Amino acid sequence: MPYAWPQDTDFALWELDVLDRACVVCGRAMHICDHRYRRVHTLEGPVQLVCKLNHCPDPNCPGHAKTKSPELEITIALPKWAIGWDVLCWIGQRRCARHRSVSQIQSDLWDDYRIELSADSITRYIRHYQVMLAARQQDPEALRQHYQGVDEIILSIDGLQPEKGHEALYVVRELKGKRVWFAVPLISATAAEVRRLIAQAKAWAESLGKPVALWLSDRQDAFVTGIAAEFPGVPHRYCDNHFLRDVAKPVLEADSHAKVQMRKKVRGLRKIEQAVLKRQNAQPSGRPVDDLSGVTGTETPKDSTASQVDAAGAVVLDYCTAVRGILNDDQGGPLNPPGLRMADALDEVRASIQRNLDAKRGDSPSSNWPDSPGASTAAETRCAPNRHRSAITSMTSRESPRRPNREGRSAPTDRRGSRR
Repeated sequence: MPYAWPQDTDFALWELDVLDRACVVCGRAMHICDHRYRRVHTLEGPVQLVCKLNHCPDPNCPGHAKTKSPELEITIALPKWAIGWDVLCWIGQRRCARHRSVSQIQSDLWDDYRIELSADSITRYIRHYQVMLAARQQDPEALRQHYQGVDEIILSIDGLQPEKGHEALYVVRELKGKRVWFAVPLISATAAEVRRLIAQAKAWAESLGKPVALWLSDRQDAFVTGIAAEFPGVPHRYCDNHFLRDVAKPVLEADSHAKVQMRKKVRGLRKIEQAVLKRQNAQPSGRPVDDLSGVTGTETPKDSTASQVDAAGAVVLDYCTAVRGILNDDQGGPLNPPGLRMADALDEVRASIQRNLDAKRGDSPSSNWPDSPGASTAAETRCAPNRHRSAITSMTSRESPRRPNREGRSAPTDRRGSRR
């Protein structure tokens, strides 16, 4: 579909003519026979190209039926493109070097240069750029220039695991020049397929004329046999990353088992949250906090109790959120196992809860917590009348003698101790 240009677009007019106007068949000077008009986006602004087409003026010459385009046209933009080479390089650099998404590239194009392109068009231009970049990376002459000052090369091979249902991408890299040589997707990593990749790497090394000093891999069986067959006598070493990962497998397995055991003991977070939310929803709204005209000094506002309940519930919900985040922490490697971090974090949460419980016990009326003198005083005030009544009763019992009964013995004052 042709690009839809806005009606008010202001184009810069560029006229292009053929530089070599000699007919390739008869050698006569060619004449202008037609014009081709093109519009492309450049970083300098929209441009309209007027391409002057030439052909041989002799009707009997075979070159008369062929037209020749200006040589400079292809240096500005490829045929059927709505953007110039500068815009294509700008898009490719944002995608490959800065790893921008298509939507980000689309917005940056509009914000910086007022170039409006659809997401499909940008995706298509990115594919063109990647094909050109791959061809440039595999150019033999460019490789020779890149490795001109290198005496020997070190190669590595590894497979990148994609999502399910897709082929694994096997990449061959050269470590001295820090360059990716090639990448091939393979459905199955059989010994024959892997050996084909290693043979291709051998051909590249021979074309450069550089000896291979070392191979690095994760030492899969296919890699070991293929490298030994194609590069006899070349050392094949274990990659540091894969070596440490394999050594750390027992540690990570034990750490994973410990996390499972801890998760078994820490359960019921959802039930606690539901109970707190249910209690908060059941609390009456009460009167507004500002309306305290009917509250006397001896009364307690209902809103104060409700706010205390809401505050306590918020604390419980915060604890539940913190514990859930701790249980879902799976990041870290063998040097910083997530299970150890989980255990330390759970200990901190338990210590925090214990501190809150101790503070809550200290605020109770029956304790002598130094920070709550009012509560202790109130407790003593409430208990004072009871002690006074007990003292009066004791004095009365000592001053009042018991009445003697008919048999001359004093009768007990307690009914439960009376004799029948």
